[in-house]
Parts: sequence; C-alpha cells; structure tokens
Amino acid sequence: MSDALSRTFAALADPTRRAILTRLARGEATVGELGEPFEISPPAISKHLRVLEEAGLIAREVDARWRICHLRAEPMHDAHDWLEAYRRHWEGNLDRLVEFVERTHRAEARKRGDGALRKPRKKP
Repeated sequence: MSDALSRTFAALADPTRRAILTRLARGEATVGELGEPFEISPPAISKHLRVLEEAGLIAREVDARWRICHLRAEPMHDAHDWLEAYRRHWEGNLDRLVEFVERTHRAEARKRGDGALRKPRKKP
C-alpha cells in the first residue's frame, strides 16, 4: 500500500490492532503489557505492532530494556476527515428521502381525502 490512508484503514481492519489502539488511548504501554490480554504469541503481537507503526498509528521507543509504545492519533484524524465527507453525503441523501416520503404521503392523503394527516383523537 502506497498511501497513508490505505495503510491506516488496513491497520484498523484487524480487531487485535484496534484493541491495542484502545489500550494505548489510556496511555503508553510496554510491548509485554499490550500482549497480555491476547492469546497469541509474542511474535504475532510484534507483527501487529509493526503494522500499526508502519501506518503511523503508534510510535515505539526503547528505554533501557523496555520497548514502550505510544499512540499517534494523526492518521486517524485523516481517516475521520475522509469518512466525514461521506457521512455528510449520506445524511443529505437521507434528508432528501425523508422529504420525498413526507411529500408523497401528504399528496396521497389529499387525493384520498381521508384525513390521513389529522392527528388521531384521544380515547376518553
């Protein structure tokens, strides 16, 4: 994958990597701490961390004998911005659909003359 947005979405596609990011949102953690909740091997955790790092979603540093990971949220902001444009598009389409259905319903009610738009009377 050559572009950053594709790397971000590919990294976010895996539930283990999303769980790691959720944990890092609470603060930095060692590689061992990040691997604790999962029943996968340390090399598998390292592979997940490498994918996250290549996507720019985490940063790793070595402090003495500890490998510490930090969340880097910037790529997620780019993904959010990309998704936001589509959210606005679909909300606009849904708003137009609601307007169309309401207009159609009112027109059919007027045609029938059945008072379908009147509020039902409350029963005593």
